[in-house]
Amino acid sequence: MGKLLVALFGLILLIVGGGIAYLATFDIPAPTQTVEIQLDDDRFPR
Repeated sequence: MGKLLVALFGLILLIVGGGIAYLATFDIPAPTQTVEIQLDDDRFPR
């Protein structure tokens, strides 16, 4: 039971470490879609 628990804990650490390494090295592309919002003049007092 003890060896199984250590192996399971090691596997979980390996998965979490791999996920962190993947997120640290993954190049997330910037959004390319243009967003335009029409604001009413009533929202800005003079």
